[in-house]
Amino acid sequence: MNKIFSHEPPLNCNKCSRLFNYRKSIKFKYPSWHNRPVKSFGSINSKILIVGLAPGKKGANRTGRPFTGDGAGETLYHALIKNKLAFGTYNPNGKDDLKLESCRITNLVRCVPPFNKPSAKEFSNCKSYLINEIERMKKLKIIFTLGRDAYFTILKLYNLSKSKNNFYHKIKISLPDNRLLIGSYHCSRYNINTKRLTVKMFDDAINELNLI
Repeated sequence: MNKIFSHEPPLNCNKCSRLFNYRKSIKFKYPSWHNRPVKSFGSINSKILIVGLAPGKKGANRTGRPFTGDGAGETLYHALIKNKLAFGTYNPNGKDDLKLESCRITNLVRCVPPFNKPSAKEFSNCKSYLINEIERMKKLKIIFTLGRDAYFTILKLYNLSKSKNNFYHKIKISLPDNRLLIGSYHCSRYNINTKRLTVKMFDDAINELNLI
C-alpha cells in the first residue's frame, strides 16, 4: 500500500524557522489567538479549490480559519454566499454557522509570514501540502487563485510557462490533468479600496465558478 502523505502541516510545525519564531512572538503578545498553521476550510470532496497566499496576522492567524477576520475575507465570503457557494452567516471572528458548498479554501503557505510576504524557501517548504491536497481532491474541477503569486505557483506546480500564461483578472488555463485554472485579482482590502478590483468584478468571477 502506498504511503499517504498529509495535506496539512502539524500544529507545531517548525519547518520554517522565520515563520515559527514569528508565530511565537505573536503568541507571546496575543496568547488567545490561533497562532498555528491554518488548516484548509471546506470538504476534500469539493469541485472548487480557492487558493490564497498565506494567513493574515489579524485574520486567519487570529481566528484559525482561512480568510476570516480581515477585509479580504469580508469580500470573499460575501461573494460566496451571494453565489450559493456558501450558506449561513459570516462572522469575522469565525464563530458562526458558515458552511461551504462545493468549494474548499486554502493557502499556499499555512503560517502567517511577516509583512504578508513568504520567502521562496517558505513556499517550497509548504508546497507538498498543497500538492497532496490537490491529489486527494478526486472531484476537483477548478483551481481558483487569488492574486498573482497563487496563480504563478499553480502554474509552476504543473510545469507550465509563466511567460506564455501571463496573469490577468479572470484568466482561464486548461491544466494537464483536465482541471481548469482561473486567476483573479486578490480580494484584499487594498485592491478593493484602490478600485483595482471592484466588488462587482469579484462577484462576477465567483459567479462564473457556478457556470463551469
